Amino acid sequence: MKIELKTDRLTLVPMELKYLESTHSYAGNTENTKFMMFLPNDSLEETRTFVLRCQEQWASDNQTSFEFAIIYEGKHAGGISLDLLENNTAELGWIIHRDFQRKGIATEAATKIIQFAREELRVKKFIAHCDAENVPSYRTMEKLGMHRVSESGGRRNKSSDEERREYLYEMKFA
Repeated sequence: MKIELKTDRLTLVPMELKYLESTHSYAGNTENTKFMMFLPNDSLEETRTFVLRCQEQWASDNQTSFEFAIIYEGKHAGGISLDLLENNTAELGWIIHRDFQRKGIATEAATKIIQFAREELRVKKFIAHCDAENVPSYRTMEKLGMHRVSESGGRRNKSSDEERREYLYEMKFA
């Protein structure tokens, strides 16, 4: 299933190899990814492996992961994902390139993804995780209408050896 979603300012398109370099510019940047569990990518090849997995999911007849490139003013500004879980639940995740942060892009993209997931995939519950110190991320979750349901320890971010705290947010629809 190939999908393109549009908002007033954004176009969300399936992640593919043409976005390899621009994906690596944010996914390989230590400062941009300091609160991420699975980033930064250590090499362009690691980013290539990720993008190829995304393409495989988009080509799958049983797609459970939707990774979109976020296009803002004609430029690849970040990525947003929707992963289908059990019981009509989906997990959201996003990363915005440092040059495009503080413009409401994550909130706008996530709002569109939630609308798509509710209407087309019949998702009733959304969850999202973040490092407890990632204020922009949890503020985005709160702007979306999500509520913090737990805080736990044991989080390990790839760029740090220290144990971190993690927030879990969720939002339910009838």
